[in-house]
Amino acid sequence: MIKLLTMTDLHITPEGETIIGLDTFALFESTLAAAVRDHGDAKALILMGDLTHHGDVPSYRRLAAALRDLPFPVVPMLGNHDRRSAFFEVFADAPRDAHGFVQQIVDFPDHCLITLDTLDGPPYPDKHHSGRLCADRTAWLEQALNGAEGRMTLVFSHHPPFDTGIVGMDMIKMIDGPDFLDLLARYSVGHLFCGHIHRTITGSSRGVPWTMFKSPAHQGVLDLSNPDSSLSVDEPPAYGVLMLSKDQVVAHSQDVFTDVCVMADAASTLI
Repeated sequence: MIKLLTMTDLHITPEGETIIGLDTFALFESTLAAAVRDHGDAKALILMGDLTHHGDVPSYRRLAAALRDLPFPVVPMLGNHDRRSAFFEVFADAPRDAHGFVQQIVDFPDHCLITLDTLDGPPYPDKHHSGRLCADRTAWLEQALNGAEGRMTLVFSHHPPFDTGIVGMDMIKMIDGPDFLDLLARYSVGHLFCGHIHRTITGSSRGVPWTMFKSPAHQGVLDLSNPDSSLSVDEPPAYGVLMLSKDQVVAHSQDVFTDVCVMADAASTLI
């Protein structure tokens, strides 16, 4: 089987800044260290957007330093908190399509991985966090789907194109989600992976199975009535482990406990 790692919504900040009292950079470093320790044989790490919180160069530089000397390649994606110009200033060699979007195809013998750029802008509407897949990006995606040539296709999008019932986050999903889902369904995409919500959720929409993962930073709240999209909670960081075989994909969500006592307490509840 092929093993892949995913992390989404890192929200790395400039040094000294926290989010709900959490040092998101330290949390990412500890999450990454745990993933390397336990899954250093992975074929790639996919970073599924919101790499930084402010889309600033210093935060991207912190991320670049943390990603040095990993035993596997890194596939970056952008989310609503990112900014392309600052990202490319630090990650100048990152793959991009002909229109400058951070989109990439990763080929395996039995699988085709397609990572998308759903950042809406530039220009960036003030306090706007919804995603978009414009005509140029959609055309690129359809060409990539055509190139899969019978292999199982896995698509990665920061923004979900569907509602989850979490009202605040549903208000800032992918704007052109229905058309996007129709395209994936037409090509019988094997699985869609999303971020943005900071929660582990699974489901299917229009026949397309999908999975979301928690964040290495702060987590989202299961609130089905509050329209506030900024609700966050201090829960253990997490990352995803994907196991691919010729005819299936298995997605694991792995919490990371940085305190040995917490690990012991968690283990004792299972006995």
